[in-house]
Amino acid sequence: MADDATRIEHDSMGAMRVPRDALWGASTQRAVENFPISGYRFPRRFIQALGVIKHAAARANEDLGLLSADVAGAIRTAADEVASGDLDGHFVVDVFQTGSGTSTNMNANEVIARRAAAHLPGARIHPNDHVNMSQSSNDVVPSAMHVAARAAVEEDLVPALGALRDALAAKAVAFDAVVKIGRTHLQDATPIRLGQEFGAYARQVELAIARVRRAACDLEELALGGTAVGTGINAHPAFAARVAALVSERTALPFREASNHFEAQGAKDAVVQLSGTLKTAAVSLTKIATDLRWLSSGPRCGIGEINLPAAQPGSSIMPGKVNPVLAEALCQVAAFVIGADLTIAICGQAGNFELNAMMPVMAYQLLESIRIMAAAVRQFTERCVVGITVNAERCAAMIERSLAMCTALVPVIGYDAAAAIAEESAATGKTVREIARERKVLSEEALARILDPLRMTEPGVPE
Repeated sequence: MADDATRIEHDSMGAMRVPRDALWGASTQRAVENFPISGYRFPRRFIQALGVIKHAAARANEDLGLLSADVAGAIRTAADEVASGDLDGHFVVDVFQTGSGTSTNMNANEVIARRAAAHLPGARIHPNDHVNMSQSSNDVVPSAMHVAARAAVEEDLVPALGALRDALAAKAVAFDAVVKIGRTHLQDATPIRLGQEFGAYARQVELAIARVRRAACDLEELALGGTAVGTGINAHPAFAARVAALVSERTALPFREASNHFEAQGAKDAVVQLSGTLKTAAVSLTKIATDLRWLSSGPRCGIGEINLPAAQPGSSIMPGKVNPVLAEALCQVAAFVIGADLTIAICGQAGNFELNAMMPVMAYQLLESIRIMAAAVRQFTERCVVGITVNAERCAAMIERSLAMCTALVPVIGYDAAAAIAEESAATGKTVREIARERKVLSEEALARILDPLRMTEPGVPE
């Protein structure tokens, strides 16, 4: 950098040239130069959480008589700017950095200190002495991870999944009178109502919401107040509980002091658990999206029982081709989330003694998983599920042709006799109903009653 484009900043290691207009200082600049690795930056949710934590810490330190009111107030004002996103362009450290996230914590400390000094002209506000008072990167970064993920789950993912559940449940009601063939092993099975299939999908999503919310509850414990190794050195004994309460107040979400600060800093099991639950939700979403792709396959040479809304032309060479693009996008996001879970699990193993040393990439993968899953689910719901229609005639025709219709005859004529009808149906192409009629195994009235597809979708034995 040319001299006229920079200024000199100092930290404990000495002088550093920093871009003249940058709000960060020497420590952040060292990290920028040390880690030009991926170009990935911490997500907005994480930076927001850092701002919330720094605001709460300044307030707690003021309440405890450790910071003057004017300095604490200036820090809170600057921290609010961080939380709001106004200063995101000054958070410049790569995700792949020191495993504690110290570089990003110092990035926040330096940016807030410089902005706070601008709000309080003539004051000396130090990034470590004032902004980082009663804190360590080792308790700030895991706490920011918890705050960010908890908020993202409640404010982004749960509402998106809830809308999908409701849309699927509405289709379950709308399609309840449509009887179609069931399938096991991708082979014809006994009839089922299309509404029952969609009801199963709605239930999968409902259970996914419950699982994710239960796992997110374990993020309520915050490591703040443990400082370097969990002992709370250099922090007021009342700081931890006070700052957790202030974070709760600021976010309108329940947070509390960790019951064991050594566990809170040495392990990230709650994050690993939440990631595993996201993986489970991704598996559920893949099953739903894949089923809808199969059910809509065709439109003329596939199953074709339902129609997905046409979103865009499907081919650069085949005119008229329309693909299930929203379902495919959701499946790709699910694959990303499943892969991210493995990364997070490996990172979770890096809790050596009193610190996990892979927190930055763990936080990044967790928050990205929540963000893109929520976004993909919203698009899938609004642009696909809501507009699904049914091909009732196609459903009815395939039921009548199915060999599995003979299953309903088993309690009346026996398994072997019913199997013989199925074998003849397969060999001749005639329907089960036609062959049963030719063999006169039952009266026409009994055949009509027993081979009623709608009756087969409910429990009971034919009489």
